[in-house]
This record gives sequence, C-alpha cells and structure tokens, in this order.
Amino acid sequence: MARNQTQQQQQAPKSREETEFVDKLVGINRVAKVVKGGRRFAFSAMVVVGDQRGRVGYGTGKAREVPEAIRKATEAAKRNMIRVPLREGRTLHHDINGHFGAGRVLLRSAPAGTGIIAGGAMRAVFETMGVQDVVAKCTGSNNPHNVIRATLDALVNGASPRQIAAKRGLKVGEIVARRDSGSSAAAAAAAAVLEKE
Repeated sequence: MARNQTQQQQQAPKSREETEFVDKLVGINRVAKVVKGGRRFAFSAMVVVGDQRGRVGYGTGKAREVPEAIRKATEAAKRNMIRVPLREGRTLHHDINGHFGAGRVLLRSAPAGTGIIAGGAMRAVFETMGVQDVVAKCTGSNNPHNVIRATLDALVNGASPRQIAAKRGLKVGEIVARRDSGSSAAAAAAAAVLEKE
C-alpha cells in the first residue's frame, strides 16, 4: 500500500509538468521514400512547445502516422527548450536580429497593448513563450524550419538588464535608468520636432 502511494506521488509532479506546457503544431508534411515496389509515405510534423512564462522549444518528428509524428515532435521540443528573459513578463528587453540559413528575422519590443504582430511560425513561438507584445518581421526565407530556428537564434542572443549588469560590474538600476532616460530623450526630441511643424 505504501509503495503504491509513493508511486502515485512520484507520478503526480510529472502529470502536472505535462499540463503546464502549451504546444502548437506549426506544420505537417507528407514525405515519400521511393523503394523497389513504389513509394512509402510517411508524415513529418513540426511542433513548438512553451510554458507561457519564458521557456520555449521546437522539435520535429517523422512517422508513418500523423499522431505518432506529432508525439515525437512534441517530445523533441520538450528536450530542446530554452529560457528567454522577458520584460515585465510581456515583451522583449530590446530589439534583436537572428538568422539561420537563409532565414532572417527582426524582433522588436513593443509597448503594452500592441499584441503579437508576427506571422506564421514566429507567432507560434511567441504565443507558446508567453510574449504578449512584440513586433516581428521575417526578411529572407519564409520556410517554417528556417524562420523558427532564426527566431530561436535571436531569442538566445537577447539579454536582460541583470545579465548586462553582471557582465559590466554595474547595478541593474543603472542599466535600466540609462535605458529609460534614452527613451524619454527620444520622446522629447520627437515632441520638439512636432511642435516646430
């Protein structure tokens, strides 16, 4: 009896962990292998998984049946997750460029209420990651594989004020104060131009 209770307790955290992830199916392709007797068809699936709190990963899977391909892709995505620092839990800290192969992406932080302005595969990454406000543009290949890999490359290269402060030996307040004064100076300059007109 005691052994059964301990097994249930060990399984409970796993099931809770499974439910906290959100997965999005980005695409399914039918692939063919040409053999002596003709063609053998299989399916490849691409899935993005995230916890909507800054963790995201992507994976691909291939199988003879669609559900099995999706399952394999989801497991691969959970194994390859990265953590991304978010500003106020809703947007990126700064603008980032990323590339993979011929895919090029530009990710820009946005004020509250902007929403996710991104298309296709990039939107799936941001929704599963938990970003609420971002502007993103794909320049180059629009192949979903390249776009997702380029987006993840950009997110890996993003840095939070805490990481920059640790690197430079400063306090987080100094980094944030510089950023806020720069944006307020830019806003003041824009207001001055508008007044002249």
